[in-house]
Amino acid sequence: MSNLERDPVESVSGPEPTHAAAIQVLAPRDVPLGGPRAMRVRRTLPQRGRTTIGAWCFVDHYGPDDVAASGGMLVPPHPHTGLQTVSWLFEGEIEHRDSTGSAEFVRPGAVNLMTAGRGIAHSEVSTPATTRLHGVQLWIALPDASRGIAPFFEHAQVEPVVVDDAEVRVFAGSLPGVEASDGLDQEGAVTVFSPLVGAQVELPAGGEAWIELDPAFEHGLLVDLGPLTATIPALDDEPDDARPDADPLAVAGHTTGLARGELGYIGVGHEGVRLRAGADAPARAVLIGGTPFGEELVMWWNFIGRDHDEIAEFRRQWQADVIAAGDADGRFGTVDGFDGAPLPAPELPTVRLKPRS
Repeated sequence: MSNLERDPVESVSGPEPTHAAAIQVLAPRDVPLGGPRAMRVRRTLPQRGRTTIGAWCFVDHYGPDDVAASGGMLVPPHPHTGLQTVSWLFEGEIEHRDSTGSAEFVRPGAVNLMTAGRGIAHSEVSTPATTRLHGVQLWIALPDASRGIAPFFEHAQVEPVVVDDAEVRVFAGSLPGVEASDGLDQEGAVTVFSPLVGAQVELPAGGEAWIELDPAFEHGLLVDLGPLTATIPALDDEPDDARPDADPLAVAGHTTGLARGELGYIGVGHEGVRLRAGADAPARAVLIGGTPFGEELVMWWNFIGRDHDEIAEFRRQWQADVIAAGDADGRFGTVDGFDGAPLPAPELPTVRLKPRS
């Protein structure tokens, strides 16, 4: 999915505090994606004070939408640089096409991961058979050493792994004790370029699970179905792997209730989180995490760069090569099979985009 805001807000990021004894609740921002029947999303990253969680830098949560009322997803060809996009659905079906020649459908239980590298263009359209659309669109920032690579696309089916009362699907990276390759098809795990995790966790009504975490990671829990209660042990009481008598589901600590659409931030240093669904309703969350990114970024529209001049050049090339000339051999290429024009870039702001540390 593109960031379709006509006046996109500059997002700048650098090192941020990552140690926290309690879970920080990040509220979503309602964003219309444009058009007369605009699809609306709930955006929790980036936002003021928290622009990345590990390398995860963009979180949009949408639906469940009645496609007859909302018009569904119709995102024309648009560019990306310096990032990976992750498409993960709970309901519906989306057709992806990109300038590498890839064409793939994504459905619940499968992941589409597109690596933009130095530049790519793609489109995403909900299929005619889709009556309800519901899912998340996530971006991963590529580290400086990898952001200039050639673009490519991957698709994988993800099977659930049982953890206590939960079903866990690891769609990117790894979770302690639950490697992505355990839940992905025979083609293997999708490719990531920094230590991270992306997973779906589902609990039945009244169910609970102890989800192990990598203490070197910071994490975020996006609640799709809730409410969900999350407990992290006090750092000096953190259970360790040698605990023969300790029950991680019974450990005391900092408990936070998370409502649907909220993102709970968990700082580094925690070895696990206890998740509990309400007595009367199931719960579902998307867990993201990774080692603190530690690089300055400038995010504007659908581009990630390191300074204003890079972003301006990406925009210039998109407008000149694709919008004006339809050049299939330029930085971004063109998308075959989409019936319509590519998406023009908004105007740059009148002040220079500046990264912050």
